[in-house]
Amino acid sequence: MQHKRILVTGGAGFIGSAVTRHLIGNLGANVLVIDKLTYAGNLASLATVARSPSFGFIQADICDEKAMAEAITEFCPDAIMHLAAESHVDRSIDGPSAFIETNIVGTFRLLEAATTYWRGLDQARQKAFRFHHISTDEVFGALGENGKFTHESAYDPRSPYSASKAGSDHLVRAWHHTHGLPVLITNCSNNYGPYHFPEKLVPLMILKGLAGEALPIYGDGSNVRDWLHVEDHARALALVVERGLPGETYLIGGNAEETNLRVVETICDLLDRHAPHPAGHSRRDQISFVSDRPGHDFRYAIDASKIRDDLGWEPSESFATGMEATVLWYLNNRDWWQSIQSGNYRGERLGLNLG
Repeated sequence: MQHKRILVTGGAGFIGSAVTRHLIGNLGANVLVIDKLTYAGNLASLATVARSPSFGFIQADICDEKAMAEAITEFCPDAIMHLAAESHVDRSIDGPSAFIETNIVGTFRLLEAATTYWRGLDQARQKAFRFHHISTDEVFGALGENGKFTHESAYDPRSPYSASKAGSDHLVRAWHHTHGLPVLITNCSNNYGPYHFPEKLVPLMILKGLAGEALPIYGDGSNVRDWLHVEDHARALALVVERGLPGETYLIGGNAEETNLRVVETICDLLDRHAPHPAGHSRRDQISFVSDRPGHDFRYAIDASKIRDDLGWEPSESFATGMEATVLWYLNNRDWWQSIQSGNYRGERLGLNLG
């Protein structure tokens, strides 16, 4: 890699830890992780690289501009990959203020610190430097039964979470156009895979399925998402930070549209195959339908042709192979998720606070 020293914010989170493991384990980069270690940050997700001399960690809040400036100046990164964010739609309904503070104000603080650092570099390092902001397809709102999000799609966020991410996207673009900071933005579809905090659909259904609990599906389960394996996403992000053009946006999707009902049914069938119920029951019998999430977007789908054509990236995991690998990972790594369940999250439903 040209960018040998990479600072990763949110590197103890789900996607951030996958990026960190890929950068160190597969690409030989030196990585400094900055993470506040909120409920979803977990250093156990970095255990495979934590002993590497190429790994460093600072517990800090991206809203602390002084701490960010000091970390950036001392580490002297070639690139910053900004993944630190509050990311769960249901939590944003219950408590939107944390999303505004972290996703918008935190991104602003980080941009300020990064811009000051970038201005102090010599001309060659300024030209090579990248600020890579990782975002979501949810900023584009909802699709009907046809069509996909493209680079021309208008922003139309529908939840406090997606609105906060849209705001951070706009800030990053503004710093590029106003100050010349060489930025990159990526918007991804729904991620799944190992080390996923179990408030999200896939890990929650796996663990509830194993426990013999009801598997709650919002509405009638017809909402559609494009599913992207997190390790495919990590490969894409590394390609973007290395070869992407400053000022450009790249959409990253898994080419794997499935309804929420189909996702849960697939998980049930995989659990039945690899961890049969002691009484021989089908996990599909545990499926239940609950009142829908407020403002639940009907469908997301991404046109990822630009990153394929420009950078040569395509997902390596299909929905079938990726989901089976994910279920097997949870079956084989019970210590990781059982330690989370012994804390302050036990699979309860979120996002019911309507104010």
